[in-house]
Amino acid sequence: MIDLNSIITLREVFDAVFMSLILGFVFGDFLSRFAPRRRGRGYYSRFNLGLPYSYSHYGFDLEGFKFAVMLVAPAIILHELAHKFVALSFGMQATFYAAYFWLSLALLLKAIKAPFIFFVPAFVSITGSGTYLQYSIIAVAGPLMNLLLYLISNFKARKLLVSGRKQELPFWLLSAKINLFLFIFNMLPIPGFDGFQFYYGLLRAIF
Repeated sequence: MIDLNSIITLREVFDAVFMSLILGFVFGDFLSRFAPRRRGRGYYSRFNLGLPYSYSHYGFDLEGFKFAVMLVAPAIILHELAHKFVALSFGMQATFYAAYFWLSLALLLKAIKAPFIFFVPAFVSITGSGTYLQYSIIAVAGPLMNLLLYLISNFKARKLLVSGRKQELPFWLLSAKINLFLFIFNMLPIPGFDGFQFYYGLLRAIF
């Protein structure tokens, strides 16, 4: 039985919101070039005007920030919640946390304009006993969520291409790429990755 009081806590909501804001700030500048823009207000987009980049007149790019949050945050949050809810279904305790150290590192790398930013934005802490097969299923639940999001995004992008509605197309194309990357990346058999835990648990359950 799943304890309804343990499904989601205010701390988890805060961590999810905080992580989303950091993701938007870190990736906003890069993804802003794909964000939809209003014409006639100092904004240009390569998708609605055929230009190579997009610009805002002054300071903080709010549209790019919001676009990055909507694009990246769901892929991370739903990935981690898949781990959490599968663990809860096996009678374990599972809590979502923002990875504050890694998020701070991401802010530092952005501040020094590092050419490549790698960090772990969030994780789920799981306690309780379970079988190797159960832990294997918990591990693969996150990547499978990204695979599902990739299939949904890819389907939506294809529909938009057929209908000729291209304003929303960049979002769904990028969503498909991000979620496919997260699926493949997390399934690598490297210690600490979901893939390693999945393959290890599966082998131990079989042999």
